Amino acid sequence: MTEQPRPRTEGPAALGDGAAHGIVLRLTDPAHLRAARTNTERAAASAAARHTGSYWVQHAEVPSTSPRADRMRQREVRRPLHHGDPGLRTVLTCYPDGVADLVVVARRGVLDHAGLRELAREVTVPDREVSALVPALRERAARGAAGWSPASAPPWGLAEDETPEPSDPAGLPEPVEYELPAEKGGFAPEVVAAATALALSRYERSAAVRLAVIVTEPVGRVPGAKVIPVGTGDDLPLSALVAQVRAALRAPAEEEAGALPPVCLVLTGHTPDEEYVPLAPGTAPLTLTWHGDESAVRAAGHTPAPGAVHPAVARDFARHTRHLAAQLADAAPGRTVGDLALLDDAGADAALALGRTARTGAPGPATLNDAVARLARVQPDAVAVCDATRRLTYRELDARATDWARVLVERGAGPGQFVGVCLKRTTDLVVALLAVLKTGAAYVPLDPQAPDERLRFIAEDAGLALVVTTLSGFPAAEGTGVLRPAALTAAAPESAGTALPPAGADDPAYVIYTSGTTGRPKGVVVAHRSVRALLDATAPDMGLGADDVWTFFHSAAFDFSVWEIWGCLLTGGRLVVVPHLVTRSPEDFHALVLREGVTVLSQTPSAFAGFLAVDARTPAAPAPRLIVFGGEAFDPRMLGTWFGRHPDSACRLVNMYGITETTVHVTARDVRSWDGHARPRCVGRPLPGWSVSVRDDRGRPLPPGAVGEIWVGGAGLALGYLNRPELTAERFADDPVSGERLYRSGDLGRLRLDGTLDHEGRLDEQVKIRGFRIELGEVRSVLADDPGVVDAAVVVEGQEAGPAHARLVGYTVLTEGTAVADVRRRSAAVLPDYMVPAELVALPALPLTLNGKLDRAALPAARRPRTAPPGGAPATPDGTDPAAAMLTVWRSVLAADVGPDDHFFTAGGNSLLAVRLLEALRRHGFGTVSMRDLYRHPTPAALAAVTGVPPAPPVT
Repeated sequence: MTEQPRPRTEGPAALGDGAAHGIVLRLTDPAHLRAARTNTERAAASAAARHTGSYWVQHAEVPSTSPRADRMRQREVRRPLHHGDPGLRTVLTCYPDGVADLVVVARRGVLDHAGLRELAREVTVPDREVSALVPALRERAARGAAGWSPASAPPWGLAEDETPEPSDPAGLPEPVEYELPAEKGGFAPEVVAAATALALSRYERSAAVRLAVIVTEPVGRVPGAKVIPVGTGDDLPLSALVAQVRAALRAPAEEEAGALPPVCLVLTGHTPDEEYVPLAPGTAPLTLTWHGDESAVRAAGHTPAPGAVHPAVARDFARHTRHLAAQLADAAPGRTVGDLALLDDAGADAALALGRTARTGAPGPATLNDAVARLARVQPDAVAVCDATRRLTYRELDARATDWARVLVERGAGPGQFVGVCLKRTTDLVVALLAVLKTGAAYVPLDPQAPDERLRFIAEDAGLALVVTTLSGFPAAEGTGVLRPAALTAAAPESAGTALPPAGADDPAYVIYTSGTTGRPKGVVVAHRSVRALLDATAPDMGLGADDVWTFFHSAAFDFSVWEIWGCLLTGGRLVVVPHLVTRSPEDFHALVLREGVTVLSQTPSAFAGFLAVDARTPAAPAPRLIVFGGEAFDPRMLGTWFGRHPDSACRLVNMYGITETTVHVTARDVRSWDGHARPRCVGRPLPGWSVSVRDDRGRPLPPGAVGEIWVGGAGLALGYLNRPELTAERFADDPVSGERLYRSGDLGRLRLDGTLDHEGRLDEQVKIRGFRIELGEVRSVLADDPGVVDAAVVVEGQEAGPAHARLVGYTVLTEGTAVADVRRRSAAVLPDYMVPAELVALPALPLTLNGKLDRAALPAARRPRTAPPGGAPATPDGTDPAAAMLTVWRSVLAADVGPDDHFFTAGGNSLLAVRLLEALRRHGFGTVSMRDLYRHPTPAALAAVTGVPPAPPVT
């Protein structure tokens, strides 16, 4: 028979009057430990036990011999008992080394010392009814709390940020017991509860919250526990908020079952020395206990679950609640909820400092073209840029751009002018961009695949002085000169003596047009100094230099290209220009990366998905030393087995968040094998010289954990929007707190305690699909402008299935006689291909809510629902008929109702689904079908005809 454990007394529990005492049993025998766990858990679940005492089991993450374990044991035995509680508390703390501490604390008069010892021993005996040993204990005053199940950890709790406390060398946070300075006169209970609810609503960015409240007899007229809903809309008068909460507190307590809200407020009439939180650890992630009498309470914050709410966040939440309570108590008539600030001045300053990084190093040459000219002198024979047919050294690049620049100056280019560049991706495109900068003008990149209407609008809106293009019939405005690269080369000898005007760091370098809510794109003007600052901030950390080989993969009209082109040419690397069709073929692009020895690869996550698939089946394929993700949200879980093939030491992965208006990138975060799946929304810390802050709707800073709009400041801010002074003033605002000029991004985010930023989506209707920023309002406006459309709406469909399946769906109300195909054709003439809805659905009328707004939930399902999730296996094709087999594969990737003559791109296809289709065809025996084949033969029947080979058994 196993010997019973020997208890030892450690107490009395500190109540100030010696009214309680406690003992500790160190359990080392497995049988005793199992019995204690079973009995304590049974008592915790028993309604009778809850009325006779408090019972719970907690698990520590430190050895039983550690100083931390000793502190935990001492804290439990000395934790006071509340006068309104039963006179018993039993806590079992289990350690990972197979040892446990059983702590029993009882009120003197409930159990004497002998009874305490007996109870402690009986807990370790199997199948004992523990609560039956103390039948005389009074029912708990706050019995309503017993019916609640534990609340889940709130996202604003930031429990993952295990920032070590200065007083805890082990780095494990202690439960917070944070005493707030007493406010003169205290606060009424309804003010305290209203302030707590308001703090919770600011953290959760919600106009309505649920708050758990426990009221003890000396404070509230009706004691008990309840969950109260509180409306906290910005327009609500403060008097109405307080009255709402007062009524809820005075209402009778009702039995409340279900999950607790994340915050529990305890209103007690006892002094802080008698504090006892009547909830087991982990039940409510954050508890605030306010002490006082019926007319005034004073505050102390406590979190019994530091694993759910970080101690620093718990302290700050209590501090913010007190600040809001003070404002509520002193509020002048007529003030509303939105008038109250969550942070005081010191808190706002601390939040701003958390998201600010200092600029490092001395700035380089004043302009981009000056930097390239310097490299042409330092490393004249190093290759600067190459494509499939041509290689230019830095000397040749600089000289050729200078020749073209002189011709452009003679034709009217110069400082204050904007010059369009509309060329395919070749070395000529890079030469043209540099040539424009050498004239002192700013370049305006235009994608040659964009529809004429978009090109025409940009040319007119920017007032282009000249356009360099190979397009015949470029839709230039009257008086705009159109020049071909060949003409620039031919005219260069005659312009050899033309002087090039100087440009400064603050002059515009380029204008990139992004989607706009008004139905027309808007031009973002960026200065030379901002691009220089971007490279000054990133080159040292990333080790960018002359040994690097970069790819120029993205459209010059997409700001990721700014990073690719100038990131390479300003650090002395070699830029490999990737042809458009190669960017659409992962196999060809992967082969190019290997062939050219690319060391720095920049990709949107959507584009990288295809590269990843090809790399996984390429034996012993080396990876670039650095891969930078940007342009859209990146989920590190997509990487799969990447790290197994390419360890961290061989390839560095960096996720960068950025905006065109802040010069491509704002933050950076290394994605490593050991933390790749943790915090997938995290985009890292600001670059040196940049700053980020999270603000409420009135531009006031929010603390770590709270969700709000991301505001960006620092070296990367654009000059503004071209010809849009009102929009510039609205989005590029002077900070009311610091006076600094900041950009309001329209993105939602959350700062964390370590200064990193989580990206939480968009405030408006702006979305990103395959890296392209799209305003749904712009697409809708183009549809609504069609003479055959009475009304229109645009939504994003398929995002839950992954980036490849995200697509735009347009809903239209048409005039009699108008065909959907006509609307599609006309919209495609105005919008770039990535903004044309993949599907148009005609409706007799758009569904509306009672408030007259679009009822998105009532929109009918799109005509072509997806049938295969990302990575899903296609159905087995018919091996006897190539055409039928081809159609089966198409349907498994694209849609169930694809017909043999349906065009891939009008049936909902896009570049990523094209990659998936080609991969599925390869696996099912059709061999290597190229992207060029799909573009030329975009229907199942046509593609089957040119493959002409019956499918072999599937290839794994």
